[in-house]
Amino acid sequence: MNVPETAIADQVLHLLAEAEAAKVHSPKLSTNLALQALEKSQQLGGKELTAKSLSACAFYYMITGEHELSLSTATEAIALYEELNDERGLADVKYTVASVHYKTANIHLGLKYLVETLTIFRKYNDYANMAKSYKVLGTIYEFFNDETNAIEAYEAAVAAATEVGNINLITNAYNPLSGLYLNRNDIARATELIERSVELKKQTGDIRGLAFAYYGQGKIFIQTGDYDKAEAAFKESLAIHKEMGEQLGQVMTMQKMGVLYLRQEKFAAAKEMLLKAFDKSEQLNSLILKTKSSYLLYQVFKKQNNIEEALHYLELHQAEQAANVHNQTQQLVNNYKMLHQMEAKALEDKMQLERADITEKKNKAEYAAKAKQDFLSNMSHEIRTPLNAVINITNLLKERADAEDEQLLESLKFASNNLLMLINDILDLSKLETGKVELEKHPIDISSLLHNIKNTYDVLAKEKGLLLGLEIDSRVGPVYMLDEVKLVQILGNLISNAIKFTEKGHVLITVERITNTPAGCQLRFTIADTGMGIPDDFMDEMFDAFTQPKSVTTKKQGGSGLGLAIVKKLVELYQSEVKIKSKIGKGSVFSFDLVLQQGVHPAAAPIKENTDLAGMHVLLAEDNKINILVASKLLLRWGITADIAKDGLEVVEMANQKKYDIILMDIHMPEMNGYDATVIIRSQKGINAQSPIYALTADISANVQQEYIEYFNGFLHKPIEVDRLHEVLRQHRPTDANSQ
Repeated sequence: MNVPETAIADQVLHLLAEAEAAKVHSPKLSTNLALQALEKSQQLGGKELTAKSLSACAFYYMITGEHELSLSTATEAIALYEELNDERGLADVKYTVASVHYKTANIHLGLKYLVETLTIFRKYNDYANMAKSYKVLGTIYEFFNDETNAIEAYEAAVAAATEVGNINLITNAYNPLSGLYLNRNDIARATELIERSVELKKQTGDIRGLAFAYYGQGKIFIQTGDYDKAEAAFKESLAIHKEMGEQLGQVMTMQKMGVLYLRQEKFAAAKEMLLKAFDKSEQLNSLILKTKSSYLLYQVFKKQNNIEEALHYLELHQAEQAANVHNQTQQLVNNYKMLHQMEAKALEDKMQLERADITEKKNKAEYAAKAKQDFLSNMSHEIRTPLNAVINITNLLKERADAEDEQLLESLKFASNNLLMLINDILDLSKLETGKVELEKHPIDISSLLHNIKNTYDVLAKEKGLLLGLEIDSRVGPVYMLDEVKLVQILGNLISNAIKFTEKGHVLITVERITNTPAGCQLRFTIADTGMGIPDDFMDEMFDAFTQPKSVTTKKQGGSGLGLAIVKKLVELYQSEVKIKSKIGKGSVFSFDLVLQQGVHPAAAPIKENTDLAGMHVLLAEDNKINILVASKLLLRWGITADIAKDGLEVVEMANQKKYDIILMDIHMPEMNGYDATVIIRSQKGINAQSPIYALTADISANVQQEYIEYFNGFLHKPIEVDRLHEVLRQHRPTDANSQ
């Protein structure tokens, strides 16, 4: 390609890029730019650029409702892409064809092309196009009144769009999701989604998308009886759609305005609006919109006692449904909700069916795991938030309490920590089950660690009149590389269990060196007790979560039944297993072996000073008043100036106005959550785009949300770990902080 040809090719690509950027505010301009690109690419004679330009033209024709032109242009593009053997290009143009078909009278063809495109997009991990395709799939499910699968499809669209951080694609799915929650009378959830969509559409400048968001707002206002607000929202939507040349959006909005006027018994206005919608849907040959319009017109004429016209539109409505809804398509949509199952049905291949069945089971298991994780995440936040206040206020009060009050506060702290330990057990088990926990090994003085553990449980043993012993083999080295926190969890659970189920006698902890291997030193940890013993018929269930022997479930031992399940999974992280010997009435012995590398004594930690943070400026995003009080007092003690943002939108606004040394971001907040707020702060390239942002949250699962981890510098959990927070603030303290 010579220099002039290269210049023309660059012009074509530039025109196509401009067309893509313009579609959010002027689809007509996008069409004109794509046509210019097509003309230049045809002059150049380049098949690849011509195919790209044809595909773009077909897409913009589809958006503006010129369906026949879209299909004929797409057919030309498909022929070129097949000649070029370009699978990705073929998928793009087939997505346009699928969109045209589902909007017109060929739902089954729309589904066929959609399955083909999704297969290719998934193959190449093309998340942006997957998001668009899942949204169309959700619309098809809605046509068949299959709300459950529609919600799943829209949520899949959100997930795919989140993978690439495309806010417009995320909010495109929020709009129909809001409508489905509205159908289920979950007005709060519907409102939350649509308000977030409106706000984000304004921020990104997606005017075309904003029209659909206003449309969603209007539907909610109808449901809540705010008819004036509904009419205003619909008029805003309709005005934008007309300006954009968005035919489909105009019909949708006119239909809902007809519904609004019908509710208000403004029958003349309703009829006028719905007749316009019906005529335009006929011009567009849109089965979905035409069917809805005919049914609404039936309702209007029925209200006016115009039986003849009412029957005419009712018969029309029924005839359209009977003639166009293919039983095979409906069965396909209803019975095969997952993508691979639909592919298998279309290909009628036995091997594909078997693979689809496996995929469905896997997806169901992942969905169940996600639902469980979401529940635990919410529970974590809801319980740890008040615990954060209780524990930290207790610590603050202890500094000024007298001896009598200090004893009461110590009891309160002990009870709070016990509750926190139970919550952490549940969440730790959940994380272990999802495989999201790894060992973090550091050089640890094992003798000191074991004596500290023994001293921790000494009081509990003495309260029951038991002797708690510790024996360490003289051949055990001084320092080993291990995960201190997880070893404490393992031994703590086994020791507390032994004490719990022993009424007299002793509990003995022993550590002995077994052998040296090339991988390290093999140590055996044993916890033996003289307790009640474990029934043989319970051995198989021993390490299952939430289980205890039937003989103890009504007695005073209590407990959640999570300890041994956690122990088993933590020991497995060390590539080992727990062994048990037990005899009823005589006691039990639990043991496990760890292969550990020897280490050197860690250096002593530097002494911390509270004055070294003075002068820092922190933005604290937090919606809970008690947590604001606790965190503010803690920061004030260190001489830190803290500004407070009470929701996600406010933190974004404040981050645009003032430079901060660090932002402490809550995750669960009204208006906008901490994830979305952080993404916006980073993406807007403002004065705090590079500022350190730490999640300060009661949601213990926040740091496993893979799509958001890269936006945060780290995660801090509530109840606030004071030393950890202090260390993080020190890391980001400006060199001149004390002089400010």
